Amino acid sequence: MKKLTSNQIRHMFLEFFESKGHMIEPGAPLVPINDDTLLWINSGVAALKRYFDGTVKPKNPRIVNIQKSLRTNDIDNVGRTSRHHTFFEMMGNFSIGDYFKVEAIAFAYEFLFSEEWLGLDINKAYFSVHTNDDVAYDTWVNNHNIDPKRILRTDDNYWMIGNGPSGPNSEIFYDRGEKYDPNGIGERLFFEDLENDRYVEVWNIVFSQYDAVEGQAIETFKELPQKNIDTGMGFERLVSIIQETESNFETDLFMPLIQSVSKLTDIKYEDNTMAYRVIVDHIRSLVFTLADGAVFSNEGRGYVLRRLLRRAVRYGKVLGIQDAFLYNLVDDVVVLMEDPYPYLKERADMIRELVLHEEKRFAKTLSGGEKLLLDTIESTDSKVLAGEVAFKLYDTYGFPIELTQEIAEEHQVTVDLEAFQVALNEQKERARSSRHKVESMSSQQEDILNFKEKSEFLYDTLTSEGKVVGLFKDGHAVEVLEGKGEVVVDITPFYAESGGQVSDTGVLEFNGKEYPVTSVRKANAGQHLHTVTLDQELKISDRVVLNVDRERRVLIRKNHSAVHLLQASLQNVVGDHVQQAGSYVDDEYFRFDFSHFERVNTEQLKEIEQQLNKWVAASLPIYTDVMSLEDAKATGAMALFSENYGDTVRVVSMGDVSKELCGGTHAQSTGEIGLITLVSEESVGSGVRRIVGKTSIGAYEYLLTYKKEVSGLRESLKLTPQKTLESKIHEMQSHIDTLQKEYDGMIQDMLTVSVKEYQTQALVMKDDLKFIWIEKHNEQQEVLKDLVERLRENVDLVIVANIKEDSVNFVAGASEKAIKLGLKAGDFVKQVAQITGGNGGGRPNFAQAGGKDITKLPEAKQEIYDKLGLEL
Repeated sequence: MKKLTSNQIRHMFLEFFESKGHMIEPGAPLVPINDDTLLWINSGVAALKRYFDGTVKPKNPRIVNIQKSLRTNDIDNVGRTSRHHTFFEMMGNFSIGDYFKVEAIAFAYEFLFSEEWLGLDINKAYFSVHTNDDVAYDTWVNNHNIDPKRILRTDDNYWMIGNGPSGPNSEIFYDRGEKYDPNGIGERLFFEDLENDRYVEVWNIVFSQYDAVEGQAIETFKELPQKNIDTGMGFERLVSIIQETESNFETDLFMPLIQSVSKLTDIKYEDNTMAYRVIVDHIRSLVFTLADGAVFSNEGRGYVLRRLLRRAVRYGKVLGIQDAFLYNLVDDVVVLMEDPYPYLKERADMIRELVLHEEKRFAKTLSGGEKLLLDTIESTDSKVLAGEVAFKLYDTYGFPIELTQEIAEEHQVTVDLEAFQVALNEQKERARSSRHKVESMSSQQEDILNFKEKSEFLYDTLTSEGKVVGLFKDGHAVEVLEGKGEVVVDITPFYAESGGQVSDTGVLEFNGKEYPVTSVRKANAGQHLHTVTLDQELKISDRVVLNVDRERRVLIRKNHSAVHLLQASLQNVVGDHVQQAGSYVDDEYFRFDFSHFERVNTEQLKEIEQQLNKWVAASLPIYTDVMSLEDAKATGAMALFSENYGDTVRVVSMGDVSKELCGGTHAQSTGEIGLITLVSEESVGSGVRRIVGKTSIGAYEYLLTYKKEVSGLRESLKLTPQKTLESKIHEMQSHIDTLQKEYDGMIQDMLTVSVKEYQTQALVMKDDLKFIWIEKHNEQQEVLKDLVERLRENVDLVIVANIKEDSVNFVAGASEKAIKLGLKAGDFVKQVAQITGGNGGGRPNFAQAGGKDITKLPEAKQEIYDKLGLEL
């Protein structure tokens, strides 16, 4: 076996498959583009789904890639085991309707075991195949002389994630030796699938040959018209095997980071491998996800990042690192991964800033979580902390259960671990169900998939005559079409929906009649499928005339050109880190989604809109060049991974302000756009913002509506021509502020009077404690809190019930004297809240709670009086 660095292994893998006629597909960003079915790109095939379900035909059916991937479903195992990671790289080779089982197995065998390539010892290899997959079994045995005694046949070897492409798979395992088998169990570890570190899965080859239908037995699945190969080899595992390390973490992918962490603590790696492993794994994930456009937030992707950072920070504290430190590891990751991912260096400053900001934020959150835990412990006499509270601390505040147990033990309290585990399992099940629901592919449409007739799209015309070369009804090819179906013509001026731009509409003329073309989509090989509904028969080879709706096309292309200008302006005003995360263009408006970690403020939006209209006023020329993909990238033209670029591409330039690869239709100059107005800016997900805008007549109509609204407001406010709305609003706000101050003063005066009156009504209990129960109606919460605080100076126990239409809330306070005698505010509000169908609690000296059943209020009041030994 050769001694290789991780970078050498990367290069060797790509070189091998390139020599076998494979196209190297660039790795996709971890944040999926124009794909809302995935939270993250989590495997090599996830970024290639469009090839597997037949919606897009790759320019080469043989593909190889090394794909950045992120999975957090097993986050709690990261650090505990030698092979679990959140961020990892997946090496894969793929065949889209080209070679199949025999060739895929041969490629894997050659790359892993031949001396020319990795040179692993074939005598240490073990294999698994599906029970009924005789072809895979025979290929290993007969073509590669594998001893049948080292092959496991099992029903588990079947890959399926919902409806769509699925199939049996064959896995390759490698025996790391007796050192990793301390109990001497041997081959049973492999054949009985026992948890172990000896027999490690290296490569999984999926034979995608059936169309899966959820709920049906796999024996009933139909064969796919286009059979595919999907392989996945965990890069970190492979490096560990080749470098013969104890675990993935001792490879050259992690050790430089571990050494950096070791400089921040006196605790050695060998003394707490878990803490080190969590930190270096999670900082890699943070660097790559932030570089690819995600940001921290409380939901979706941002929540995942927040959880990763918090877990890493917590384990930093385990190592005695108290101050922010993760941000200092960003540069270490960038240097380590710069060879395969040079773009990281460009974004290092932004990533470092985001991580530092989040570390500081978490320091405050951690303090809040600890306060919640201590308040909960102090507010109850129970010696068991509820599992739900422990889970909230874990899920919301980032507290590991071990830390919660440690703090609880300091106060002689145990944690209900069983209830905690139930809540944790429910969360994991929700995550699994969500993933299963969204990750499946579409089923293949065989006739459209195999359709080979050519269809040419004409960019610069709105009408053409052509010959019908294809007819489809419900996805099936037909020789004659009547009713609703799809028509393919050898020449068409209709733009098919793609790249965020809607399709053209118009009419199809045949036999003296016109039929509306309602939509146009692309077939697998790029042909344009025109949706029409006919009341006569249309046959293959008939001639038709196609006419695009000119007015609609003109408006669409104006909006599309505005999107290009908007991206350029965003990068100018907001920052170079802005990347497109999706777009939509039709005749009424344009929508642009982009990666950014905070709201684009009003001043920035004003600047962007002004810049856009300056470019429009300048009437910059818009021109298109057709060139090779490599030449286009060399010119600096922006490109999206999500687009399926061919060998030649269209580069759309707008003066010297914008240059992008784009297959859509555009205005002839920026002046044709006429006017651009931005309608809204909002968040649409973790780290993704959206701007909606209009152009031309749409922008004019929007501004006209705005003008009418302003005129209506001026009329309602009776403004003179000299007075602006802004000045009037400031004047009104000043008046409101004055009234608010007067109101607050009146409330305070009333409180002073009320407090004196209530004090005279207080009841005296044993030990000379004073108590008062007060009932209010629809009072503001702040007023109630102030009332309780004031009364508590002279009354030992105060309970206020604030009655609303269909609920009641309680505020209570207790003096130090009352608390010492066991009368705690938190206990009393919890009791009355539970009686009235609610819940709550708080500190011994001050607490709040809510109830849902106001009919139970008299019962709650009676309970309190009985508890205090008072007569009601």
